[in-house]
Amino acid sequence: MNNRPEKITTLFLDIGGVLLTDGWNRIARKKAAVHFKLDHDLMEDRHHITVETFELGKITIEEYLKRVVFCDEQEFTVTDFKEFMFAQSDAHAETLFLVTELKRNYNLKIVIVSNESRELNEHRIKRFRLDELADCFISSSFVRLRKPDTDIFKLALDISQVAPVQIVYIDDQLMFVQLAESFGINSIHHTDFESTRTKLASFGLGINNDSDGKSS
Repeated sequence: MNNRPEKITTLFLDIGGVLLTDGWNRIARKKAAVHFKLDHDLMEDRHHITVETFELGKITIEEYLKRVVFCDEQEFTVTDFKEFMFAQSDAHAETLFLVTELKRNYNLKIVIVSNESRELNEHRIKRFRLDELADCFISSSFVRLRKPDTDIFKLALDISQVAPVQIVYIDDQLMFVQLAESFGINSIHHTDFESTRTKLASFGLGINNDSDGKSS
């Protein structure tokens, strides 16, 4: 059913769960609640009310924290909390290396399509040098569109000017993978490094095992 393209020229990539750990997920928020001795349930309720506006870039990180954490007087500062938030990010080194090698070996165009707040996104781009990997960022806080809004995929296609059959999209969220597939975009539901590497190879994007960046 899936027609194999003659040549893949572009990768559409999510950040959290694919290239890096999630930036500010429920695990990180739970850690923050414990570390700062916060009411976790209250923070979660306020987060879920606010997160869409935050990830669409309509409020700053300071405004988000004022609504979610600093609605009550705290013994720590906004700077303390922001530093904790930023420190939760880590690289998925194998995947980053793989994508870097594929870009170099196949001259691929790399387009980031992600849901992230502006300040966290900018921090992660700089800290992990994603700007050296990606050709452009279709980030929710930059373009004011957020998955699962399908307009974010339309925008990514318009900006990249690549036919869907020449793209492979990688995301750890199955719903977003299915939405991309509805546009005819070849997609991979990322669950682990090895399966994603195998699936990329099936699209003609393979690298030698002895240069995949894995530790022996």
